[in-house]
Amino acid sequence: MEHSSAPSTAATSVTELVERARAAQRIANDYDQSRIDELVAAAGWAIIEPARNRELAELAVADTGVGNVEDKVRKNHRKTFGLLRDLKEARSVGVIAEDHARGIVEIARPVGVVCAITPSTNPGATPANKIINALKGRNAVIVAPSPKGWSTAARLIEFIHAQFDRIGAPRDLVQLLPSPVNKQSTAELMRACDLVVATGSQANVRAAYASGTPAFGVGAGNVAGIIDETADIPRAADDVLRSKTFDNATSCSSENSLVVVDAVRGQTIAALEERGAVMLDEQQKRALQSLMWPEGKLSSAVIGKSAAEIARRAAEHDAEGREAWLAIATREPRILMVPEHAVGPDHPYSGEKLSPVLAVYTARDFDDAAAIVTRIYDYQGAGHSVGLHSALPERAMRLGLELPVSRVIVDQAHCIATGGSFDNGLPFSLSMGCGTWGKNTFSDNMNYRHYLNITRISRPIPEQMPSEEEIFGAFFAKHGAA
Repeated sequence: MEHSSAPSTAATSVTELVERARAAQRIANDYDQSRIDELVAAAGWAIIEPARNRELAELAVADTGVGNVEDKVRKNHRKTFGLLRDLKEARSVGVIAEDHARGIVEIARPVGVVCAITPSTNPGATPANKIINALKGRNAVIVAPSPKGWSTAARLIEFIHAQFDRIGAPRDLVQLLPSPVNKQSTAELMRACDLVVATGSQANVRAAYASGTPAFGVGAGNVAGIIDETADIPRAADDVLRSKTFDNATSCSSENSLVVVDAVRGQTIAALEERGAVMLDEQQKRALQSLMWPEGKLSSAVIGKSAAEIARRAAEHDAEGREAWLAIATREPRILMVPEHAVGPDHPYSGEKLSPVLAVYTARDFDDAAAIVTRIYDYQGAGHSVGLHSALPERAMRLGLELPVSRVIVDQAHCIATGGSFDNGLPFSLSMGCGTWGKNTFSDNMNYRHYLNITRISRPIPEQMPSEEEIFGAFFAKHGAA
């Protein structure tokens, strides 16, 4: 199929996609829960089947240059399988809840046609997650991937269509914005659909909010983790390394800063180094900064690359320190650590790095650690989440009450845990709402309920009107009835 960049052609192409999606959605609208769950299983099996999973992971890394194949295989499987577990008993067709005491019946209704904006960092797992959630609500979905992730999304949707053919479901329930994907065609799609779900850059999220179509978008990632003086240091080091190295730290939930209480700083650094982390000196820190942010913007030279690859690129970039960088690269480091003390645009290590590079801050005590994280989030990352390694439960509660975060992840590998895990209770998701702190309309892990309209039937119940004393009694007793 030929695709012109002319405005009329782009609009016509999008119009045709949406018309086909609406026709398919009208068919799905008549499906019962059993048939919808069959659709969900078909879409899930399209990516989970091992040979297809590996093909998608290899294609994603080859086309985007971001992350690593084995972790993408694990992510495609684990995130999709976890989502299928969450959806297995969930009701999304017809009556989904009844509250006889309040006389309320809730009925699930589709939102219609969903526009799914997806990033290059997860070109297989994120589209699959959004497609499955949309299908669960009897919706049609059209994926608008990043240009680099288009071929992976296209292959995924080919796999889904093959599964739909097996069960006799309309292919047009899941479609793809044709290549070349650009801002114009994506904007046309957003305006034409009934709901936009946007994951990726903040520019994409802002465009979704400005489209005139109801939209869910995610906030910026820039996760910080705290290790306090009561933490199990070996366990904390294991968790941080597992999180920071997964898929070369491309996840928005990967730690970008680690704030360590001074009393355990030496132990913590030693434990991280024992596990393959390398602490850079000040000269190396400056040289790496010039590689990572050559013109004030994070460079694709480091995004989603391994620590060893970054060290090799730093050796080419830093003639004076070349031998030292090559020595670091030869050690095959798992992460590169830089000492940091300041926050803000003049200190780019305090922001998101999308690579296995970790800023390490030293705090006097827990109060100081919480204050440092607050300053980091005042700069970037407000609303997302914070990690905590501590033996004191009240400290997690304090962070939850005081920090601008939607999640406090305690004693876990942060990027594994934040989007749901089999050993915590969060919903499996690759889209993290960050609340009003992150300029989002929601603070949940995005899940199937966000893809539903819910109609409520209200019936009369015995009147439950309180007395004036019940409402104002305590106020009057304290302040009088003037």
